Amino acid sequence: MTSYATASARAEMSELRRLKSLLPPELQSWVLVEGSTEINPPLIRCEEIGRDEVEIQIDLVKWENLAIDQRNLLFWHEVGRIQNDTIPKEGWEMAALAIGLGGAVGELWVQDGLLLLLALALCGVSGYRLWQKNNNRRQIDESIAADEKAISLATRFGYTLPNAYKSLGSALKTLIEQTPNRRGRQKYEERLQALRKGAAKAKAQMQSQREGKPMV
Repeated sequence: MTSYATASARAEMSELRRLKSLLPPELQSWVLVEGSTEINPPLIRCEEIGRDEVEIQIDLVKWENLAIDQRNLLFWHEVGRIQNDTIPKEGWEMAALAIGLGGAVGELWVQDGLLLLLALALCGVSGYRLWQKNNNRRQIDESIAADEKAISLATRFGYTLPNAYKSLGSALKTLIEQTPNRRGRQKYEERLQALRKGAAKAKAQMQSQREGKPMV
């Protein structure tokens, strides 16, 4: 049992080192790749953990069930989020909303009009930022943009364009099959649909280049 645990730990460390090597050189000094320690975490995600540091966290138990090419493209999707600066930041909005609501209630009591307006303004700004963060359409658009970055990174690391699209498409199909939540599946399905459109466009461009015809 001990030897199995040791072998498993070594395999996980080896995979984390492998993924670290898939980071573009310009990110390697400030992007960390770690196994998630949460209970029932998402498969993979990235978050800002410091002013100049970002961490990509992976559920290594679920991760090992994916093919290598699927892992690579999902990893590069998170790298694409970092490059696009669309990763979750340390949230101040909830704290600001609570302060604003508390201030508004307090100023109603003491009847200070100016401070009441300031408290309501704080509520408005923080509430709008929370809405932006949780806006479903915006999240999907950011994911699609990160998928485009993932395809670009894959070709940078030696994939052909068709294989990059195929690997990411395969990964998204697997995630659709493994996601019981309807809303979660819908996000993957929209990403897959956008990916198919991108693949068709890339195929047409390659065909046109082979035939020597300009694309309109």
